[in-house]
Amino acid sequence: MGVFTFVCKSSGGEWTAKQHSGDLEASASSPFELQRKLVQTALSADSSGGVQSSFSYVSPSSAVFQVIIGGGGGGAVFSGGAAAAAPSGRAAVEAAPAEEKKEEKEESDDDMGFSLFD
Repeated sequence: MGVFTFVCKSSGGEWTAKQHSGDLEASASSPFELQRKLVQTALSADSSGGVQSSFSYVSPSSAVFQVIIGGGGGGAVFSGGAAAAAPSGRAAVEAAPAEEKKEEKEESDDDMGFSLFD
């Protein structure tokens, strides 16, 4: 499993990205195109499985992009600039208790001691 974190910046209409701890980098004219290039760049370094990605703006001209390759499930969550891997989808479903359905009783005007339509 490979996790690639990129710091992205925009200057003069050009978006550039450099890997946080590594030598990978890319540039493009839009954030969307940059994300596509960064996924391909990460896949060229590690093609061991499925790909998940997360793009989070930090300011209008900077962002953090994370590519996760392999691992069999899960995702990435950015909170306050810190990234944390989420549990796999199946584990999260199994860990969540089943919600019980509660039947609601319809209240009548008689329960309130007065009628709304009198």
